[in-house]
Amino acid sequence: MYDLIIIGSGPAGLSAAVYGKRAGLELLVMERQPMSGGQILNTYEVDNYLGLPGMNGFDMGMKFREHADRMGITFLEAKVEAIRQEDSVNKVVTDQGEYESRTVIFAAGAEHAKLGIPGEERLAGMGVSYCATCDGAFFRNRETAVIGGGDVAVEDAIFLAGSCEKVYLVHRRDELRAAAVLQERLFSLPNVEILWDHVAEEILGQDTVHGLRLKNVKSGEEKTLQVAGVFIAVGIIPQTELLDGLADRNDGGYVLAGEDGITSAEGIFAAGDCRSKNLRQIITAVADGANAATSAWSYLLKKEK
Repeated sequence: MYDLIIIGSGPAGLSAAVYGKRAGLELLVMERQPMSGGQILNTYEVDNYLGLPGMNGFDMGMKFREHADRMGITFLEAKVEAIRQEDSVNKVVTDQGEYESRTVIFAAGAEHAKLGIPGEERLAGMGVSYCATCDGAFFRNRETAVIGGGDVAVEDAIFLAGSCEKVYLVHRRDELRAAAVLQERLFSLPNVEILWDHVAEEILGQDTVHGLRLKNVKSGEEKTLQVAGVFIAVGIIPQTELLDGLADRNDGGYVLAGEDGITSAEGIFAAGDCRSKNLRQIITAVADGANAATSAWSYLLKKEK
């Protein structure tokens, strides 16, 4: 029986583990991936984390994990299949067995949204990617396309422009949602072309990507880009299905919880990208983890009285 089980070891989960350990809680961190760090492992450069401007995302993720390891925190690589509550005990069912805990911090994060167009699934890993920093090196001196209009899409285009011959940024609207500083940098790049008011209709290729068919949403005109890589950055989907029937979620699937991480399920707390909030950044995920761990400790303290 653990005091706390943390599901996920991105910035939120690792922060929760550090704060939980410092509070003297007997805890276990579960992570389905071989490495901790979450989405930041795929971030080329983190320029907005206080005190560490320009740090490589992978290195930051490793630093976070090293901090937890130095504290002797126990990790388990396992896929969580279900969470059940029975008599004030949380039973976490995984592919490695069943574990019991008095509290749970859910920090499973989110995954990349898909376009759902022909060729996307078939050519995934063969020219279709959701991570420019992971796969961009394969397209050096070639032409690529990025689909999206938010911060991630613009960051991907900027990153790819450093090594690709040309980068197309495909956006369904006539203005970007990305931060002004990112847009300014993007517009200054000579090898980036923005295709406004366009949507992707099909990714072309047999064994590898060789083109992208687009449609202008205003004129209906179609055209094909001859590109070797298509990078999709159209948002994220919170991984909160495990909380079905346990904790309340909003229409977007995010867990309803305040800054304290307290959910509608007694003894279950939420932290990180899976939580309903206005800003999803590394710094807010780390803060979430600290708050959720503190809330879990307070909850346990009250139970003991």
